Amino acid sequence: MKQKANFVAPERVQFPCGEIMLEGMLELPPAATVPMRGVVVCHPHPLYGGDMHNDVVNRVCRGLQDQECATLRFNFRGVGGSGGEHAGGYGEREDVWAALDYLRSREEIDRSRLGLAGYSFGAAVVLNAGIAAGISALAAISVPPQMVDFTALQGFQIPVLLIAGDQDQFAPVEPLQQLAIAVGASTTTAIVRGTDHFWSGRIGQLGEAVGSFFNTNL
Repeated sequence: MKQKANFVAPERVQFPCGEIMLEGMLELPPAATVPMRGVVVCHPHPLYGGDMHNDVVNRVCRGLQDQECATLRFNFRGVGGSGGEHAGGYGEREDVWAALDYLRSREEIDRSRLGLAGYSFGAAVVLNAGIAAGISALAAISVPPQMVDFTALQGFQIPVLLIAGDQDQFAPVEPLQQLAIAVGASTTTAIVRGTDHFWSGRIGQLGEAVGSFFNTNL
């Protein structure tokens, strides 16, 4: 029987990934019914200052919470209080799977309605990890196509959103459209006019778009 959640977010959490511990922040919308939908949100490149407190990550999480989706954002290995070292995007796929396992372990979460979202480097990691993740929907925000392992894309049958700005210097429109073809027919490509890789002036619109995508597909 479903009931209203009665806790206050955010909650600082830790969870294992192999022999290391990762830190994260779990936010459970008080208005949502239990069990609720959940989305893991991944941050941009750690070697360029990316972490779970990134402005785009924060706004995406808020857009999801507005749609009564729980969010788990976390620091990849070697970032902040997370153990280990940066692993070039390969070990980070294991971080994603560990975050999803943690979300599944929470009794407040409906494990049959889980999603993945990532921004920039985080978007490449979730695309590379997505087939094996057992999720229902995926959003890749401003993904640099050269970071994506195209061989990992074979077999996507879930809804996928590729979203970027038309002035994005790291995720140009034409390569993004080619990536959409590789991901498959279930992919939606959204190009937002008047913004760049950092979502200047359009960050609120991004949060609403990602929240709406998961509200429809989870």
